[in-house]
Amino acid sequence: MTSKLLRKSVLGVAGLAFAGGMVAGPVSGAVAAPAEAAPVTAVVQAEKAGKPDMGKLVPHGVQGAQSRIDLSDEQVANAKAIVAATKKAGMDERAAVVAIGTALQESKLENLGHLGDRNDHDSQGLFQQRPSSGWGTVEQITDPEYSTLAFLKGLKQVDGWQDMPLTVAAQTVQVSAYPDHYAQWEQQAADLVAEHWNN
Repeated sequence: MTSKLLRKSVLGVAGLAFAGGMVAGPVSGAVAAPAEAAPVTAVVQAEKAGKPDMGKLVPHGVQGAQSRIDLSDEQVANAKAIVAATKKAGMDERAAVVAIGTALQESKLENLGHLGDRNDHDSQGLFQQRPSSGWGTVEQITDPEYSTLAFLKGLKQVDGWQDMPLTVAAQTVQVSAYPDHYAQWEQQAADLVAEHWNN
């Protein structure tokens, strides 16, 4: 009986508070609403942006000291081209991290042509692929989409690449004289994929 009376009292007070709010009208409500609505909107927009989970991008954690460079508009465009080609290949965000980390090591995300005496044999493009090693023609390997798809085709052929540290997966495809150098770019590669995957 006491609980029924208490409940009726609470409901009665709530009803009066509601009615009072209705009488007071929009003046008091209009002041409070914008301050509360803005953060909710921001949270919903952040969720819609859907940045990939960093745990998925860097499942093994980064290895060793990390390097980072400031990127020009051209370098950012090349990173975006790698992300787009990864999606076109039907591969996930981790593949994009491996590809961008590889390109950061090989070319600093610059689509390099033949560098004359400074060239490593006939290596060119974002991934420093060599026509003489069967990667494609010069025109093909200096096309960001083609060179990325060629790299990813090689990556797909590496059994268990998803479970390998970036530097091991990259080295298996690239066969570099400096196999450990890819590791230093993993954090910047992951940051670039997080930023551009859903754009």
